[in-house]
Amino acid sequence: MNKKLLLGLALAFNLIVGQSYASEPEGDAFDQTRENSVLESYNRAMFDFNNYFYHYLLMPVARGYRYVTTPSVRRSVRNSLDNIREPLSTGNFLLQGNLKESGITLARFAINSTLGLFGLFDVAEGWGLKKKTTGFDETFAKWCIPDGPYLVLPLIGSATPRSTVGMGLGFVFDPVYWGTRHDANVSDKATYAYAALQAITIMEANMDFLNDLERNSVDYYTAVRSAYLQNRKNMGCGASDEDANPTASYDFDFDIE
Repeated sequence: MNKKLLLGLALAFNLIVGQSYASEPEGDAFDQTRENSVLESYNRAMFDFNNYFYHYLLMPVARGYRYVTTPSVRRSVRNSLDNIREPLSTGNFLLQGNLKESGITLARFAINSTLGLFGLFDVAEGWGLKKKTTGFDETFAKWCIPDGPYLVLPLIGSATPRSTVGMGLGFVFDPVYWGTRHDANVSDKATYAYAALQAITIMEANMDFLNDLERNSVDYYTAVRSAYLQNRKNMGCGASDEDANPTASYDFDFDIE
């Protein structure tokens, strides 16, 4: 499907959901954890579908990936995936007016893409250039665009209308897409392989936490929703740069962009 069409659908979805909440009174109605009955019914149904997919397809693949690789190999793969997206952080830090972090992420990309062998090794970290990522979702938050209600997206998982649009923009502006767009056949293969690798590495890094959370939760859906929103509580209008990138109690993210 055309990338612009996907973005258009995401924007339209954001507007539709936002309109459904526009008539509610201020105050608790804008609490991120609040859902009307129709939306919660959808969320729970989609959550169950995603959980089935995770347990019976993605987690077994992630366990296999863990079995055949070493921690150092997995770290290098994560470093490489993070390095690919450094230009997105550079651009978004600029949009947020953070020139310092924009320069750091650009320097990290240049150093790790060369001396770090295409990002396999985080040489820049050793030089004191700490990794700090951001995206369109955080940019919209800095611009005081409301987050909207909690949503569960097919296969992707936890989201909000704002994060959905941010994810769509991140997909459109991803360097993998722009680097391969000259050949549709190559672009499709690269995009699917890139998304699959991201999904596997994210699941491998988080499946132990998710299994523990599911095993110890009375209501797994509510626990995951709370964990996701906990990570977003300091992301908003007027938040400082430190608040926007907190060390969260729950460190997981299923955004497969």
